[in-house]
Amino acid sequence: MRFATWNVNSIRTRQPRVIDWIDQHQPDILCLQETKCTDAVFMSPEIAGAYQARGYEVAHHGVDHWNGVAILSRVGLAGIRRGFGGINRGRFDEARLISAHCAEIEVWSVYAPNGRSLDDSHYLYKLVWLERLRATIEPKTPTIVMGDFNVAPTDADIYDPARWKRRTHASPPERAAIDALVDLGLVDVTRVFHPEPGVFTWWSYRPGQFEKNRGLRLDLALCSDPVSRRVTGVHIDTAERGAVKPSDHAPVIVTLDD
Repeated sequence: MRFATWNVNSIRTRQPRVIDWIDQHQPDILCLQETKCTDAVFMSPEIAGAYQARGYEVAHHGVDHWNGVAILSRVGLAGIRRGFGGINRGRFDEARLISAHCAEIEVWSVYAPNGRSLDDSHYLYKLVWLERLRATIEPKTPTIVMGDFNVAPTDADIYDPARWKRRTHASPPERAAIDALVDLGLVDVTRVFHPEPGVFTWWSYRPGQFEKNRGLRLDLALCSDPVSRRVTGVHIDTAERGAVKPSDHAPVIVTLDD
Protein backbone atom coordinates (compact mmCIF):
# COMPACT_ATOMS: atom_id res chain seq x y z
CA MET A 1 0.00 0.00 0.00
CA ARG A 2 1.33 3.40 -0.98
CA PHE A 3 0.89 6.63 0.99
CA ALA A 4 2.13 9.86 -0.56
CA THR A 5 2.34 13.53 0.35
CA TRP A 6 2.88 16.48 -1.97
CA ASN A 7 2.78 20.24 -1.60
CA VAL A 8 1.50 21.09 -5.08
CA ASN A 9 1.75 24.90 -4.76
CA SER A 10 -1.65 25.58 -6.41
CA ILE A 11 -3.83 22.73 -7.64
CA ARG A 12 -5.25 24.83 -10.47
CA THR A 13 -1.74 25.34 -11.82
CA ARG A 14 -0.57 21.80 -11.15
CA GLN A 15 -3.69 19.71 -11.84
CA PRO A 16 -2.40 18.16 -15.11
CA ARG A 17 0.85 17.22 -13.35
CA VAL A 18 -1.02 15.70 -10.41
CA ILE A 19 -3.20 13.59 -12.71
CA ASP A 20 -0.17 12.34 -14.67
CA TRP A 21 1.66 11.60 -11.43
CA ILE A 22 -1.27 9.63 -10.00
CA ASP A 23 -1.57 7.60 -13.19
CA GLN A 24 2.13 6.80 -13.06
CA HIS A 25 2.58 6.03 -9.36
CA GLN A 26 -0.89 4.80 -8.34
CA PRO A 27 -0.84 5.88 -4.67
CA ASP A 28 -3.55 4.41 -2.47
CA ILE A 29 -3.63 7.55 -0.31
CA LEU A 30 -2.40 10.97 -1.45
CA CYS A 31 -2.16 13.94 0.92
CA LEU A 32 -1.98 17.32 -0.81
CA GLN A 33 -0.99 20.70 0.61
CA GLU A 34 -1.14 24.30 -0.57
CA THR A 35 -4.00 23.66 -2.95
CA LYS A 36 -4.76 27.41 -2.86
CA CYS A 37 -8.49 27.13 -3.49
CA THR A 38 -11.88 26.86 -1.80
CA ASP A 39 -13.74 23.61 -1.21
CA ALA A 40 -16.12 24.51 -4.03
CA VAL A 41 -13.29 24.86 -6.53
CA PHE A 42 -11.46 21.71 -5.42
CA MET A 43 -14.62 19.57 -5.38
CA SER A 44 -15.51 20.58 -8.94
CA PRO A 45 -15.74 18.01 -11.76
CA GLU A 46 -12.50 19.39 -13.23
CA ILE A 47 -10.46 18.68 -10.08
CA ALA A 48 -12.05 16.23 -7.64
CA GLY A 49 -14.05 14.66 -10.45
CA ALA A 50 -10.83 13.59 -12.16
CA TYR A 51 -9.71 11.81 -8.98
CA GLN A 52 -13.10 10.22 -8.38
CA ALA A 53 -13.04 8.86 -11.92
CA ARG A 54 -9.83 7.05 -10.91
CA GLY A 55 -11.43 5.46 -7.87
CA TYR A 56 -10.53 7.96 -5.15
CA GLU A 57 -12.73 9.36 -2.44
CA VAL A 58 -11.84 13.00 -1.83
CA ALA A 59 -11.83 15.32 1.18
CA HIS A 60 -10.61 18.93 1.07
CA HIS A 61 -10.27 21.83 3.48
CA GLY A 62 -9.93 25.23 1.82
CA VAL A 63 -11.55 28.59 2.53
CA ASP A 64 -9.85 31.04 0.13
CA HIS A 65 -6.91 31.28 -2.28
CA TRP A 66 -4.34 30.56 0.46
CA ASN A 67 -3.29 27.30 2.11
CA GLY A 68 -5.62 24.34 1.47
CA VAL A 69 -5.15 20.63 2.26
CA ALA A 70 -6.68 17.44 0.92
CA ILE A 71 -6.74 13.66 1.26
CA LEU A 72 -7.42 11.36 -1.67
CA SER A 73 -8.03 7.69 -0.83
CA ARG A 74 -9.05 4.58 -2.70
CA VAL A 75 -9.01 2.43 0.47
CA GLY A 76 -11.73 4.24 2.40
CA LEU A 77 -12.27 7.74 3.74
CA ALA A 78 -14.20 8.12 6.99
CA GLY A 79 -14.28 10.26 10.11
CA ILE A 80 -13.09 13.39 8.31
CA ARG A 81 -11.92 16.24 10.55
CA ARG A 82 -10.97 19.69 9.31
CA GLY A 83 -8.76 22.04 11.29
CA PHE A 84 -8.39 22.14 15.06
CA GLY A 85 -11.27 21.51 17.41
CA GLY A 86 -12.21 23.32 20.59
CA ILE A 87 -13.75 26.65 21.51
CA ASN A 88 -10.52 28.57 20.85
CA ARG A 89 -10.03 27.41 17.28
CA GLY A 90 -10.80 30.86 15.79
CA ARG A 91 -7.44 32.39 14.92
CA PHE A 92 -5.92 29.01 14.16
CA ASP A 93 -8.70 27.87 11.86
CA GLU A 94 -6.75 28.37 8.65
CA ALA A 95 -7.07 25.60 6.08
CA ARG A 96 -3.91 23.78 7.10
CA LEU A 97 -5.03 20.48 8.60
CA ILE A 98 -7.33 17.61 7.61
CA SER A 99 -7.53 14.02 8.80
CA ALA A 100 -9.49 10.87 8.00
CA HIS A 101 -9.50 7.12 8.59
CA CYS A 102 -8.10 5.28 5.56
CA ALA A 103 -7.69 1.50 5.68
CA GLU A 104 -7.81 1.55 9.51
CA ILE A 105 -5.05 4.16 9.66
CA GLU A 106 -5.58 7.72 10.89
CA VAL A 107 -4.12 9.88 8.12
CA TRP A 108 -3.27 13.57 8.61
CA SER A 109 -2.46 16.01 5.82
CA VAL A 110 -0.48 18.89 7.34
CA TYR A 111 0.56 22.28 5.98
CA ALA A 112 2.34 24.15 8.76
CA PRO A 113 2.74 27.94 8.68
CA ASN A 114 5.91 29.29 7.09
CA GLY A 115 6.99 31.59 9.92
CA ARG A 116 8.45 34.20 7.52
CA SER A 117 11.26 35.46 9.76
CA LEU A 118 12.36 35.12 13.38
CA ASP A 119 11.23 38.67 14.21
CA ASP A 120 7.84 38.32 12.52
CA SER A 121 4.66 37.67 14.53
CA HIS A 122 3.93 34.84 12.10
CA TYR A 123 6.91 32.97 13.58
CA LEU A 124 5.25 32.85 17.00
CA TYR A 125 2.00 31.88 15.28
CA LYS A 126 3.87 28.97 13.70
CA LEU A 127 5.22 27.74 17.04
CA VAL A 128 1.79 27.92 18.66
CA TRP A 129 0.25 26.16 15.64
CA LEU A 130 2.75 23.31 15.90
CA GLU A 131 2.03 23.00 19.62
CA ARG A 132 -1.69 22.81 18.87
CA LEU A 133 -0.95 20.11 16.31
CA ARG A 134 0.91 18.12 18.95
CA ALA A 135 -2.02 18.50 21.35
CA THR A 136 -4.47 17.33 18.66
CA ILE A 137 -2.70 14.18 17.47
CA GLU A 138 -3.21 11.10 19.63
CA PRO A 139 -1.35 8.19 18.02
CA LYS A 140 -2.97 5.52 20.17
CA THR A 141 -4.08 3.78 16.99
CA PRO A 142 -2.14 3.36 13.70
CA THR A 143 -1.36 6.90 12.57
CA ILE A 144 0.57 8.64 9.79
CA VAL A 145 1.07 12.41 9.82
CA MET A 146 2.25 13.63 6.42
CA GLY A 147 2.84 16.95 4.79
CA ASP A 148 4.81 20.17 4.58
CA PHE A 149 5.93 21.00 8.12
CA ASN A 150 8.05 23.98 6.99
CA VAL A 151 10.80 22.78 9.34
CA ALA A 152 14.11 21.05 8.51
CA PRO A 153 14.44 18.81 11.59
CA THR A 154 18.27 18.67 11.69
CA ASP A 155 21.32 20.19 10.02
CA ALA A 156 21.44 17.10 7.81
CA ASP A 157 18.17 18.30 6.27
CA ILE A 158 19.69 21.55 4.93
CA TYR A 159 22.17 22.00 2.10
CA ASP A 160 24.04 24.76 3.99
CA PRO A 161 23.26 24.69 7.75
CA ALA A 162 25.47 27.72 8.51
CA ARG A 163 23.49 29.87 6.07
CA TRP A 164 20.19 28.91 7.73
CA LYS A 165 21.38 29.15 11.33
CA ARG A 166 19.40 32.31 12.12
CA ARG A 167 16.46 31.81 9.79
CA THR A 168 13.05 30.21 9.99
CA HIS A 169 12.73 26.51 9.12
CA ALA A 170 15.88 25.70 11.13
CA SER A 171 15.59 27.57 14.44
CA PRO A 172 15.87 25.59 17.70
CA PRO A 173 12.23 26.27 18.77
CA GLU A 174 10.89 24.99 15.43
CA ARG A 175 13.03 21.87 15.64
CA ALA A 176 11.96 21.35 19.24
CA ALA A 177 8.35 21.41 18.04
CA ILE A 178 9.08 18.58 15.60
CA ASP A 179 10.93 16.67 18.32
CA ALA A 180 7.85 17.05 20.52
CA LEU A 181 5.73 15.45 17.80
CA VAL A 182 8.18 12.57 17.50
CA ASP A 183 8.07 12.18 21.29
CA LEU A 184 4.40 11.26 20.96
CA GLY A 185 5.67 7.96 19.58
CA LEU A 186 6.04 8.89 15.91
CA VAL A 187 8.90 7.86 13.61
CA ASP A 188 10.40 10.03 10.86
CA VAL A 189 10.51 7.15 8.39
CA THR A 190 12.34 9.03 5.64
CA ARG A 191 15.44 9.27 7.83
CA VAL A 192 15.17 5.57 8.72
CA PHE A 193 15.44 4.62 5.05
CA HIS A 194 17.62 7.55 3.92
CA PRO A 195 20.21 8.43 6.57
CA GLU A 196 22.58 9.74 3.90
CA PRO A 197 23.18 13.50 3.37
CA GLY A 198 21.63 15.46 0.52
CA VAL A 199 18.10 14.08 0.93
CA PHE A 200 15.73 17.02 0.37
CA THR A 201 12.11 17.64 -0.63
CA TRP A 202 12.08 21.39 -1.40
CA TRP A 203 14.26 23.55 -3.63
CA SER A 204 13.92 27.26 -4.38
CA TYR A 205 12.80 28.26 -7.86
CA ARG A 206 15.94 30.37 -8.18
CA PRO A 207 18.09 29.21 -11.14
CA GLY A 208 20.46 26.37 -10.33
CA GLN A 209 19.12 25.59 -6.85
CA PHE A 210 17.51 22.30 -7.80
CA GLU A 211 20.25 21.35 -10.25
CA LYS A 212 22.88 21.83 -7.51
CA ASN A 213 20.68 20.06 -4.93
CA ARG A 214 20.63 23.13 -2.69
CA GLY A 215 17.47 22.12 -0.88
CA LEU A 216 15.74 21.48 2.42
CA ARG A 217 13.80 18.49 3.74
CA LEU A 218 10.54 20.08 4.83
CA ASP A 219 8.05 17.36 3.86
CA LEU A 220 7.85 14.66 6.49
CA ALA A 221 6.05 11.37 7.07
CA LEU A 222 5.72 10.71 10.80
CA CYS A 223 4.36 7.24 11.55
CA SER A 224 3.21 5.64 14.78
CA ASP A 225 5.03 2.47 15.75
CA PRO A 226 2.45 0.02 14.31
CA VAL A 227 2.70 1.83 10.96
CA SER A 228 6.48 2.40 10.94
CA ARG A 229 7.07 -1.34 11.41
CA ARG A 230 5.14 -1.94 8.20
CA VAL A 231 7.11 0.57 6.11
CA THR A 232 9.21 -1.15 3.44
CA GLY A 233 10.53 1.93 1.65
CA VAL A 234 10.44 5.70 1.21
CA HIS A 235 10.93 7.44 -2.14
CA ILE A 236 11.33 11.16 -2.84
CA ASP A 237 10.31 11.73 -6.44
CA THR A 238 12.92 14.29 -7.47
CA ALA A 239 12.12 13.58 -11.12
CA GLU A 240 8.79 15.34 -10.62
CA ARG A 241 10.57 18.39 -9.19
CA GLY A 242 12.70 18.50 -12.32
CA ALA A 243 9.72 18.43 -14.67
CA VAL A 244 8.28 21.37 -16.62
CA LYS A 245 6.45 23.93 -14.45
CA PRO A 246 6.80 21.86 -11.26
CA SER A 247 5.89 22.57 -7.69
CA ASP A 248 8.90 23.62 -5.63
CA HIS A 249 8.29 20.48 -3.52
CA ALA A 250 8.82 16.87 -4.56
CA PRO A 251 6.28 14.16 -3.70
CA VAL A 252 7.24 11.72 -0.94
CA ILE A 253 6.01 8.13 -1.22
CA VAL A 254 5.87 5.75 1.75
CA THR A 255 5.27 2.08 0.93
CA LEU A 256 3.70 -0.19 3.55
CA ASP A 257 3.54 -3.97 3.68
CA ASP A 258 -0.14 -4.86 3.26
